Amino acid sequence: MTDASLAARAQRLRDLYAAPEILRVANVWDVVSAKAVLALPETRALATAGHSIAASFGYEDGTIPLETTLDMIGRIVAVAGEIPVSADLDDGYDDPADTIRRAIAVGVVGANMEDRLRPFDESVARVAAAVAAADAEGVPFALNARTDAVVRGGERPLADSIDDAIARGRAFLDAGATSVFVPGVLDAEATAQLVAGIGERSVSVIGLPGALAAGEYERLGVARISYGPLTQRVALTAFQDVTRSLYADGVIPAGTRALN
Repeated sequence: MTDASLAARAQRLRDLYAAPEILRVANVWDVVSAKAVLALPETRALATAGHSIAASFGYEDGTIPLETTLDMIGRIVAVAGEIPVSADLDDGYDDPADTIRRAIAVGVVGANMEDRLRPFDESVARVAAAVAAADAEGVPFALNARTDAVVRGGERPLADSIDDAIARGRAFLDAGATSVFVPGVLDAEATAQLVAGIGERSVSVIGLPGALAAGEYERLGVARISYGPLTQRVALTAFQDVTRSLYADGVIPAGTRALN
């Protein structure tokens, strides 16, 4: 893997965020799930789900050691070829700059990094440190800086959480982030406010149950939609359901594809 190849994949990922079409990524958590997604011609990028990788190793979300995460992400990058991979790096761990350097070393060209509603200035400084580390490596890294202003907003009014997300998002972009991830079930009004406040093609959302369809978010100017742990939950639901059927003397469905 050459530095030129790495930089080219990073730029391709940044271009996908900036394109008029929303970037749709179905999050993967291991090599076989990545291969299943890579087999589809519509796949333009891969994104890992930190929650799902953690669950695969028996950890609660946000508690998996960085070394374990990077080992799996590196394996996913290895099968992705020239498809750019964006990694979920939780909150960047103790040293966001070192975390980004280590992620780049395994071939990652973009990442989610969450603020966990740390104090404003601290959150911005951590984004700036991550961006500076990528710049020092010569990689146009696509940092999808996440603010938990909505999902950790608690009892405060949604309007206040939206305002907080916009303030943090603008500061993250000023610090060099490529886009701002605002997880939560966002309706059209809230999404329009975020896009107006942060910028077109600069907001990233998650497709939770009850959220809008990807095409609706695209029309509102959203850059990316991902699905977090939901893709793994769909797979596990199917697995548990077929197992229940097998316990009841069922058989493997005839349409099952050999994806492994």
